[in-house]
Amino acid sequence: MRKSFIALSIGLACSIGYPPSSVHAQSNELTIEERISILEQELRALRAENEALQREAEAERAQAEDDRKAAQEAAEEAADASRRAIEAEREARGERAEDGIEFGGAVRFQYQVNDYDRAHRNRGGDLDFDLIRIDFDGRMGDVILSAQYRWFEYMEAVRHAYFGYDFSDEWQGQIGLVIQPFGVMPYNSHSYFFSTNFYVGMEDNPGAGIRFKRRNDTWDLDLAFIKNDELGGSTGFVRNLSDRYAYDVVGLRLAGEDPFDEPSQLVSESNTVMGRVARKWAFDDERHLELGVSGQFGRFNDGARNIGDRENIAFHAVYNTGPWEFQGQYARYDYTFDIENVGVITAAYNYFETMPSKADLWTANVAYSMPVNLGPISNLLWYNNYSLMTNKREFNDDTWMNVLGVAVTAGGVYTYIDLVTAKNHPFVGGSTGTDGGRTNTRFNINFGYYF
Repeated sequence: MRKSFIALSIGLACSIGYPPSSVHAQSNELTIEERISILEQELRALRAENEALQREAEAERAQAEDDRKAAQEAAEEAADASRRAIEAEREARGERAEDGIEFGGAVRFQYQVNDYDRAHRNRGGDLDFDLIRIDFDGRMGDVILSAQYRWFEYMEAVRHAYFGYDFSDEWQGQIGLVIQPFGVMPYNSHSYFFSTNFYVGMEDNPGAGIRFKRRNDTWDLDLAFIKNDELGGSTGFVRNLSDRYAYDVVGLRLAGEDPFDEPSQLVSESNTVMGRVARKWAFDDERHLELGVSGQFGRFNDGARNIGDRENIAFHAVYNTGPWEFQGQYARYDYTFDIENVGVITAAYNYFETMPSKADLWTANVAYSMPVNLGPISNLLWYNNYSLMTNKREFNDDTWMNVLGVAVTAGGVYTYIDLVTAKNHPFVGGSTGTDGGRTNTRFNINFGYYF
């Protein structure tokens, strides 16, 4: 096209720059004006032809782009069809697209200062390593795995470890070391110290057995059969009966023994049937109420024969309104034995102690969740948790504990800051299985990185 314009330009220049030699042109010869007019017409025709060619080229490019998009869409549709076919085949084989096991855990440290240890108080308390833990959660096919193991400075212990299966959207079965259903769940507390229920084996306590749970918008239902505790009962092949995450009965306290001695008469929980039912109401998006009842009924075995019975019951309530949460629970346990005793021996955290064979427990908790924007800090959970243990068999003095504190969320770091005041309470300078204790105070900061 450029060559045509060049040729016309040269012809035009020749026509204008070199006129005919004859001054007197013939009447049939064209004038300069006529030639210019003809050239202008030819230029207009060439421009029109050039524009037509450009439009044709643009149409060809547009068609090529449409063909490319159509080919890409066809390829994507084919890939989608292939993916759907693979997913359908995996579903037919009982597999899930989200198969996989996730790993998590925590690393925690702790600072504490106590008023019941003079030397400890005079040096300003201690900062210690608390634990390293690892979590496994996920599924392969339809089979669920959930487990948690913890390493402390002085021991190591499993918190839970079970296989599971979803029978429906509401029903799940679990087998292995399952969390025993009882009372307010998952925790009847907000602080690092749990409630007094934890120290008698009635909060966040695993056991070896099978559990079925149902969850929907209005009902929670838990049914469980616990064969024995997580360390195999009285005949479990373990290094130390007290190396465990949660408190369990491991023996009978006989007359004349020290409250913190190892058991001379072994005994363990055996063949316990458990049930928990909770009714839930949602009044609106912010106000929710839960009322529930729990029961645990089983035997005690010394490794050779049954020597006692156990009975635990609880009634609980949880109310949420906006950022506020209120928890309340009454629980009672009653352990009877064929052997004379002055209490039962519990074990956890590399430690043995005595507790009454029967008692009532009350808890009253309040918490307020406050979102904030303070550097990395995104939330402050303020709480006050109160526990009372009364009507003890074998002992006269009550046990109580009050924890005033705040839990701080900052990225992966979760920190409990607790001021604990208690009397006759484990981990606060006392024991549930003694009389004559005094009121003690412990200031505690537990900070961990959770991942």
